[in-house]
Amino acid sequence: MKIINKKNIVSVVCITYTSISITLAVLEVIAKGKMNPTQLNMFLCLLLSILGVLILSQHYRLERFSPLAMVIIQYVIAVAVILISLKAASYITDIHPDGYRDMILSFSIPYFIGAVVYYISLMLEVRKQNRILENIKKDRK
Repeated sequence: MKIINKKNIVSVVCITYTSISITLAVLEVIAKGKMNPTQLNMFLCLLLSILGVLILSQHYRLERFSPLAMVIIQYVIAVAVILISLKAASYITDIHPDGYRDMILSFSIPYFIGAVVYYISLMLEVRKQNRILENIKKDRK
């Protein structure tokens, strides 16, 4: 039995790379006792990725809405979390005047690309499952 195959090799490489990169960055921060801007960017990118994935993974809770409304609601929730987080961070550190705009842009572009890929994949998977169900129904008759 092969654990790594043609279908999951990209995912395995991405997970491995991310795990190693984050581990090395954490160890470097611990060893040096401070975080440099590149490490901060990497951790921020990780947090934004987690936020995007968590938001997209909750699509089933919004199935009663149209797909467009679902995407808009998810995006508004994500941006609200980002803005609230930035506001909270502004009490600890100074935020650049363009920081709010820059964070929203840094999140929005990859989020919409990811959302398109996610919802197309979801739609294809639903179609595949529907075909399987139709075949099962035909075989029963």
